[in-house]
Amino acid sequence: MKLSLIIATYNRSQSLMRTLESVVRQNASPEEWECVVVNNNSTDSTAADFASFAATHRRFGLRMVDEPKQGLSNARNCGISNSSGGIVAIIDDDETLAPEFISTYIAFFDAHPEASVAGGGVIPCYESGRPKWMSPYPERMIANPIDLGGRVCEFPKSRVPAGGNMAFRREVFTRFGMFNPALGRNGEALTGGEETDLFARLREGGVALYYVPHAAIFHHIPAEKLTRERFDRQCFDVGRSKYIRAAANGNVAALLADERWKRVFTFVLAACYCIALHPAKAEWLVAMRRGIGAGIAAQAAAKDAL
Repeated sequence: MKLSLIIATYNRSQSLMRTLESVVRQNASPEEWECVVVNNNSTDSTAADFASFAATHRRFGLRMVDEPKQGLSNARNCGISNSSGGIVAIIDDDETLAPEFISTYIAFFDAHPEASVAGGGVIPCYESGRPKWMSPYPERMIANPIDLGGRVCEFPKSRVPAGGNMAFRREVFTRFGMFNPALGRNGEALTGGEETDLFARLREGGVALYYVPHAAIFHHIPAEKLTRERFDRQCFDVGRSKYIRAAANGNVAALLADERWKRVFTFVLAACYCIALHPAKAEWLVAMRRGIGAGIAAQAAAKDAL
């Protein structure tokens, strides 16, 4: 068993089935990999639909485990603990995989014994079309597109692999621990930061993060993920996540200083969009920074109230 593919899921059965269809179309030999789906308290038809899908694709190593502790980090940690591959690849249930996804990661780690962590390309697929208000920074938060070119390289210091497309040698988790359950999606809450937290620990430990372009995924973005209400809520929860992580690491002062500079940059960039007659891009960009700031302030106030 060379690779274990982990997919955490919560109440997205239809999307999960689409993801699994791409899993069973992989060009890697089924004997080389397994797929572990972690059901994180889904109340829809996830369990029954998965059982039916697995029954019709018996030649593949598809299995489901349950994680009763709510939260994406808990679910991913459960998947890691209940898998056996020397390589652990993690994706999300709103993605489809390039046919060579698994074989590319296996080939990469076989060819690069010095590498412990990798991430691949992320291609956004907007089901209702890419919104006119979208600009790079909001898009990074919503879809996190990643394209660093056509060759294997190290991720620049300003970027890390996407949470929906990352792969590790198993011993990484023994050395550095797994995902922090205080961070990441939790039920309907749109908190995050668990991947950033893990990758920061890895980099502090001297571990390089490699970009593997052909291990690509397609990130499907439905129209309901692009409403202003959801965007504002996501920005707020991102701000909360930033504060939780900074407080845990003793970096609150650095976080606040960084946010001040980002606020200045945001308003300058928004002014440029207005001059270029793209007011919607300016509006959503400012809303993003305002929402993140509000989330940071709310989490700080909640901590002070304890």
